[in-house]
Amino acid sequence: MSGASHNVREVGSRMTEHRPRVAGVGLAKFETPSKSGDYCEMTEVAIRAALRDARVDLADVEQVYAGYVYGDSTSGQNALYGSGMTGVPVVNVNNNCSTGSSALWLARQAVLGGTADCVLAVGFEQMRPGALGAHWDDRPTPFARFSAVVDARYPDHRDAPLAARYFGGAGLAYAERYGTKPETFAQITVKARRHAAQNPNAVFRTPVSVAEVLDSPHIFGMLTRLQCCPPTCGAGAAVICSPEFARRRGLDARVEIAAQAMTTDQPTTFDPPDLLNLVGYDMAARAAHQVYEAAGIGPEEIPVVELHDCFTANEIISYESLGLTPPGTAEKFVEDGDNTYGGRVVTNPSGGLLAKGHPLGATGLAQCAELVWQLRGQAGDRQVSGANVALQHNIGLGGACVVTMYRKVD
Repeated sequence: MSGASHNVREVGSRMTEHRPRVAGVGLAKFETPSKSGDYCEMTEVAIRAALRDARVDLADVEQVYAGYVYGDSTSGQNALYGSGMTGVPVVNVNNNCSTGSSALWLARQAVLGGTADCVLAVGFEQMRPGALGAHWDDRPTPFARFSAVVDARYPDHRDAPLAARYFGGAGLAYAERYGTKPETFAQITVKARRHAAQNPNAVFRTPVSVAEVLDSPHIFGMLTRLQCCPPTCGAGAAVICSPEFARRRGLDARVEIAAQAMTTDQPTTFDPPDLLNLVGYDMAARAAHQVYEAAGIGPEEIPVVELHDCFTANEIISYESLGLTPPGTAEKFVEDGDNTYGGRVVTNPSGGLLAKGHPLGATGLAQCAELVWQLRGQAGDRQVSGANVALQHNIGLGGACVVTMYRKVD
């Protein structure tokens, strides 16, 4: 048995004995930058909602992991202090677009390892309008290797937004490999808007057609503006506790984190050049494999998924990296309606990043909240019938991928 596989089995064994529970979740409504409050206001709303949902006080929380990408040092403390100042450790987390899930991963680790019984994971982002860009021009960028691969493949498109070049390039590579039609990518946005129409926390809830998606301004490759997630402000929070703490306090702890894995880049991200791997295909596949093995649950058993659809291309690619459909079959998966209600697995019932919005630090906690509501049967008109397990996929280039399996227990 390889060392990696052996480690997965050991972690799975420990988790069986002491799987952390999600006792409470909370969100501040996602908004465009022109409409949102500041990050402190949003975070206070999310934290208070999560504590209320868990039926605990901030004084019960022993550690806090606060995730954000754009902000000064110790913004996590500043965001927390509006809810109370209890003197417990606050750790600030930044892992690009997977920041929220990275905070969740650390909170779970603390509970799983027995160093704390009740931990708060919170994520927030106060974003500016427009495409993401570099903030530091006097030091090496973590994306130099990524840009070198894309620029070698598409040297005449360096004026396109950075993230769109990466994910749009991956979409082009996928379409070239499998013959995927532009309409298939556009259908991802149509589904996202249809799902978001039932989500009061989403930014974009107005339905769109395939024609409208394709006719929106061209960005890069097959991507049009409506196939790119919008700059968004928002906050999310989750209270993670041990089963013992939940029993002592009489909490609703029916949702457990059955398994979780974080992976980072390997040499195959850049060499040989493969634009799918550049945006995390192999990173996500490794994380998903570890989670399936540790939980003893396969992708064919999952009825609902919140995955990282920052661009329509990434949702198509992620279907396959997560094992929801075999390589090269994503187009049929979409056309058969297997990615929505009435199909095999409902993907992004919240509307996903494309329609709910993508405040970078908050996204992973928002995904967590949606899946907890689904497993509790509290998702209202977007409820996935009979959901008892759920999968979360959150990726940040640079890079980190967090895959989490939730399960409803008695």
